[in-house]
Amino acid sequence: MARLVVLALALLAASSCYASQRIIGGRPAYIEQYPSLVQVENYSNGGWRQDCSANILNILYVLSAAHCFYGPKYAPHLRRIRYGTTYRLRGGTINYVEKEFNHPSFDLEMSYDGDITVVRLRRPIIYSTVATVATLIYHGARILDNIPVVHAGWGDTIEGVYSPSEHLLDVQIYTINNDLCRERYMTANETVTENMICAGVLDVGGRDACSGDSGGPLYDGNVIIGVISWGLGCGNDTFPGVSANVASYTNWIAQTAV
Repeated sequence: MARLVVLALALLAASSCYASQRIIGGRPAYIEQYPSLVQVENYSNGGWRQDCSANILNILYVLSAAHCFYGPKYAPHLRRIRYGTTYRLRGGTINYVEKEFNHPSFDLEMSYDGDITVVRLRRPIIYSTVATVATLIYHGARILDNIPVVHAGWGDTIEGVYSPSEHLLDVQIYTINNDLCRERYMTANETVTENMICAGVLDVGGRDACSGDSGGPLYDGNVIIGVISWGLGCGNDTFPGVSANVASYTNWIAQTAV
């Protein structure tokens, strides 16, 4: 049996930095390799900046992290996406946000559990070789330990320093046993739930997502199994990065993005 059974969501067409927004140790990649990946831009202090990422679900919806579309300074008109480009804040096509649908369980004051959102856009995405729908893992699928997985994004390349990459980067890491990850984070009074996936290079570090990568994908092959959510530091050898486990939410995503 294949390691993962997948569901392609080809549905009917119709901000915080805490180490939470979290590519360290990456290499250059191209949008043709990850055509469902888009930039999320935030309007602040008179200009647009890329602070998060998202993933194309269908022509009107993208999937991202709820904390990227949340808070007292958030409003839909202050977010837009840029799709179909390898380069940060350059090229591609701009589309604006109409409305976000944060998962009902998301409560940033309590934890990062449920840190996933479906976002409706103002106008349809135009599909091409650099803009296509994501393939999501099926609902309830079990994520195996120690499998190679990949992050991709434009986030910081140096922890603690505003250092976004102008070129798309990717990095290979490995899934980490959820119980082991939970025990590590308990020492820092942080909570890892069954709705999260931990991934990194445990006890080595040096490879991870970082600030500006939130909402982007955690891939197993071409299948999105996670949405980048939070962590302590970037590339930390003790505390791996944490993504929302898409398999906990696939049914909700399908019901919402219509």
